Amino acid sequence: MKKILIANKFYYNRGGDCIYSINLEKILKEAGYDVSFFSMSYSKNFESKWSEYWVSEFSAKKFMRPFGDRETKIKFTKLLDDFKPDIVHLNNIHTQISPIIAELARSRGIKVVWTMHDYKLICPSYLCLNIKGEICEKCFDGKKNYCTANRCIKNKLLHSFVAQKEAEKWNRERLEKCTDIFICPSNFLKQKMIQSRFSENKLKVLHNFVDISEPCKSSSDNYYLFVGRLSREKGISTLCSVASKLPYKLKIIGSGSIEKELREKYKDCEQIIFLGRKSHDEVLEIVTNAKFMVCPSEWHENNPLSIMENLSLNVPVLGANIGGIPELIEQGINGELFESGNEKDLKNKIEYMMNNEYKFDKSQVVKKFGKENHLESLVRIYEDVLG
Repeated sequence: MKKILIANKFYYNRGGDCIYSINLEKILKEAGYDVSFFSMSYSKNFESKWSEYWVSEFSAKKFMRPFGDRETKIKFTKLLDDFKPDIVHLNNIHTQISPIIAELARSRGIKVVWTMHDYKLICPSYLCLNIKGEICEKCFDGKKNYCTANRCIKNKLLHSFVAQKEAEKWNRERLEKCTDIFICPSNFLKQKMIQSRFSENKLKVLHNFVDISEPCKSSSDNYYLFVGRLSREKGISTLCSVASKLPYKLKIIGSGSIEKELREKYKDCEQIIFLGRKSHDEVLEIVTNAKFMVCPSEWHENNPLSIMENLSLNVPVLGANIGGIPELIEQGINGELFESGNEKDLKNKIEYMMNNEYKFDKSQVVKKFGKENHLESLVRIYEDVLG
């Protein structure tokens, strides 16, 4: 029985990377693998028998953590000694943990597989956006000083400088030496990695997966839906601007940095309903009764779990034509695409989808994005790196 050590900075359903990592642990165990988990201690984490090995919560006092501090080295080495994995499968580990764990594993001859959930390996701010919210790829050539010069992290000089230095230490050459395979959840991300001079033979495309067993929707109410973080790069400001001018009801699930601003701006708009955070079961109920979901991203969205979850529930999706989103949507079959940031195009597509029905075979979606297909493909990657 092969031993797999999964690493991710948090161990609760904080975002797509966490959901993927935790679900990966589950399906690997179900498949008979011996699995351990390395993470950062945090109050919201789920319980884990491996938590004694985890690094303490990150704070400003632990400013050396992103560069590979003593605590991380000691605790991860202890886990390697006790568990003796065949493969270390990394996910989001920058800052709160550090890529030093890849080097520690590789120094012992352990194979390293790394699933990308954003653009951190090629962009210090991980979003490929400048401070103005515009798409930016200026650090793709390997020079990271643009991050500090333009204060790309929260418009703060110190934060941006630390991110630059972190990216310079964990540069492409160093990361390629300690990683056997980088898994890209979208072909778009793979192409951006190649653009940033990562070796194509170290890149594999494998979509994330969803584990949805709920029945197909039988009917829908007269509303459309947004599910996600309320931040500018998610395109929620553009969506609200359009929705306020349309007669249809928009339900918004989620919270984030601009939630207060949006609630205040649209407090008198009856068409827009802010629902805040919801439990998983509550989200599923709202999703299955929606006419469709909108993913209006204005950044290089990688492989949104929300789109795959909605399609798996027979709910069509209107997505921005950006990043990895077009790889998930078949126009006219399970949804539509619109030009990212274009309010007129978004308005037209919302009106079109509110007045048309989409009938597609959920079973094909589940087969494509389900856990069985993902596990089969992932095991082949494991077998390839193990030889």
